This record gives sequence, C-alpha cells and structure tokens, in this order.
Amino acid sequence: MNALDVRYFDGCSSKPHAARLRVQDDVLTVAPLPGETFPPLTVSIAQVRWPERTRHGGRIAQLPQGASVQALDTSAWDAWVAQFGRGDSWVVRAQQSWRGVAVAFVLLVAAAAAMYQWGLPTVARGVTAMVPPRVDALIGVQVLESLDQSLLQPSALSPADQERIRQSFAQMVHTAHAVDAPTWTLEFRRSREQGRRLGPNALALPGGIIVLTDELVSLMPGNDDAVLGVLAHEFGHVRQRHAMRQLVQVSAIGFAASVAVGDYGTLISSAPVVLASLGYSRDAEREADAESLRLMRAAGIPPRAMVSFFEAIERWRDTAHGGDRGDDDLIGLAFSSHPATAERMAYFRDAPED
Repeated sequence: MNALDVRYFDGCSSKPHAARLRVQDDVLTVAPLPGETFPPLTVSIAQVRWPERTRHGGRIAQLPQGASVQALDTSAWDAWVAQFGRGDSWVVRAQQSWRGVAVAFVLLVAAAAAMYQWGLPTVARGVTAMVPPRVDALIGVQVLESLDQSLLQPSALSPADQERIRQSFAQMVHTAHAVDAPTWTLEFRRSREQGRRLGPNALALPGGIIVLTDELVSLMPGNDDAVLGVLAHEFGHVRQRHAMRQLVQVSAIGFAASVAVGDYGTLISSAPVVLASLGYSRDAEREADAESLRLMRAAGIPPRAMVSFFEAIERWRDTAHGGDRGDDDLIGLAFSSHPATAERMAYFRDAPED
C-alpha cells in the first residue's frame, strides 16, 4: 500500500480537502484528489508529528504551519504507517492492553505509597528547615489560643508546684543543652470539666510551647521524675520541630505555595484544625524518646521513671474507658500522643542509667 486517502486541512481554514498521501525517500507528499484545487504539499517525515494512537480514537498526523491530515479508515491508516516504521511505542502498546494498564496501576500505587512513606517525610524535613522560626511561634500561639477556647482552662496547681516543676525542667534542659537548646516555654493548664476532656497529657506545640495538664501531675503524685521525663519527651518534639514537619506533610501543596510566595497567612489560620487531626509517626516518637532519655540521664533521673508513667497511663485508660481503647485520642491530642506500647516501655526499662 503506497498511497492512502485522507482528509487534509491546510491550517488556514476549517474546510477539509480530499487528499492522497504518499511516502518516498522519507518525504511525505499530500496530493489533491480530483475536484480539489490546493497545491500539493511535500514535507520531510522528520517534520511530521504523530500523536499517540488510541484504541477507538481517530488517527491524525500534524504537519508544519498548522496543517494536518486525518484518517478516513483507521485500520488502513495503521497498516499504512507501519510500512515506514511508524509502529507503536511500548507505552502505546501497554495502553492498549488491560494487563499493561493493570501493571501501571500497581506501579503507581506502589510509587505513591513509597512517596508517602519515605519521600514526603524527607521533603517535609527539608521544607521545615526553610521556614523561619517566627512562623512556628505564630502558629504555636494560635494553637494554644484555640485549645484554651475548646479543651483547656487555667491550671489549678499552686504557684509553688508550677514553679518547682518549671525550675526542675529548666535545669534539666540546661544541663543537657547548655548552648544549643531551642526556645521553649512551659504552660500549665487543666482540662475543661465539660465537653471533650484532654486528660493527663503534655503537648508540644510549634514554637517551643509545651503544655502540661494538671491531670498528668495528679496522675503521678510525688513523682516529679516521671513528669520531667514526659516533659523531656515533649522537648524532643520541640527540638526536632516535629509539629511543624507534620503540618508540612499534611499541607504539603499549600505549604509549598506559601514558601514560594512568602505568604504564611492561610497556613497559620488553618494550623489549629490541621494539627488537631495529626499524630506523630513512630519514628518521631522514637526520636522524642531518645531525647527524653538524654535529658533524664543528664539530670540523674533513672529511665525507669518513664515506665511508671506508661503504667499509670494504662491504668487511667482502663478506668476512664472501661477497657475500651476506642477513645484513646482523648489522651493523645494532635501532635503529642503517648501510646504505652511494649516497645517504648522496654526502651526505657532496658536503658542503662548512665
């Protein structure tokens, strides 16, 4: 088959012309059929663009200066172009096969899962490093205000108790990080008596704000070592900027736009809602636990003090929920949950004291 009848569009009008194609010595000729008056067109095959073939779509070739030719018979077109080496690429062949589509879908899902598992955290870590600390501080203040309006109220701990814990923690941080400690503040709050309860908890907010609830202090009466161990864990989240990294991961697209244009307003205004739905990854919890262990050792506190905290939390959960763990999110709000897993308990139980 040396010739093929087609519709020809000259690129100047939408009127189709009846034409015949021929290819010789890598030159394509578009010649008019009887009744047509347009001048013949010759172009190099290298100048012709051949869009990908679809199973049920039409066939077209794009010529220079906006001209094009369209197939009258798709089967005849496919056979004709195959004569001069215009066979389908492996991509097009795969698109025509349900097996190829299935394989592509599986690979896409695997790639998306890998990106979520490894790529996104890596990107989030890099983007977070680009964010000015003042953005963390703005978000932290707004999140604390949101919590004060919904879940928290002023602490009922005595000023003396608050000062004792604050001073002990400050000394703990200074001993371990005399020159490289990030900015931090310790806030005391208690859960509201009505509505959703936060319970015994400590929260690490962006900007270095650490919130300690009265319920956690009451859960560990006379055991400041355990309370300080929990605060050290939250300090680990602050030091690694885990809250901001989690926010970046969830708000990746919008955050990237904020970084690009320097407008963090939308991110800051939506942060309380976004952060309230987050939980730290296991890797982040391990990093915070490692920081807790470092600070406890520096302060001379035995790591087993954290085991007593986990055990107390387990007892509180059983009492508060009657053994039903479906409401554990009431304990671990947002970026600072404390699941008393066997792995984490063993980490502190088996850790050397020095």
